[in-house]
Amino acid sequence: MASVLLLSGSPAEQSRTTAVLGVVAERLRAATHSAHVLRIRDVPAADLLAARTSTPAVAATVDAVRAADALVVGTPIYKAAYSGLLKAFLDVLPEKALAGKAVLPIATGGTLAHLLAVDYALRPVLTALRAPHVLPGFFVLDRTVHIGQTGRAELDQDTARGLDASVDAFVTALPVRPSLARAS
Repeated sequence: MASVLLLSGSPAEQSRTTAVLGVVAERLRAATHSAHVLRIRDVPAADLLAARTSTPAVAATVDAVRAADALVVGTPIYKAAYSGLLKAFLDVLPEKALAGKAVLPIATGGTLAHLLAVDYALRPVLTALRAPHVLPGFFVLDRTVHIGQTGRAELDQDTARGLDASVDAFVTALPVRPSLARAS
């Protein structure tokens, strides 16, 4: 069983990105992995922008990244790039924060024109943080996600099928023995 941290880079309280990450977390738990969704919006913005890594909220979030065996990084796409909130958080991570971790990037956006932002904007940053295995990103069109009464994402059939395939590929990349993954 691997410990997976799902980071939501959405600044919105009600967010398609966070809702999609909830679906991914459910799938990971069904595959007997530990999965926790962490909303970066809950970390004080002033601390992130000033790179105050010793404040309790920022330190706890960085520690959560360190403790995870793998990450799913979710972001809305704005102006052909990932969110500024996610960028501010990634900037406070230590240089090798993702060493030894598989990472699955997931993005949501309003148009297919933003499709390549996952690979051309987000992937280089994740690689710079030394993630040895950044899986192909998955892009979710906003119109294919509906937020139900409970806040759970309801995905159209094609989106659900594509997301399932991405999560399946991610699961195969997860460490079999997480204690050894942390030690390396």
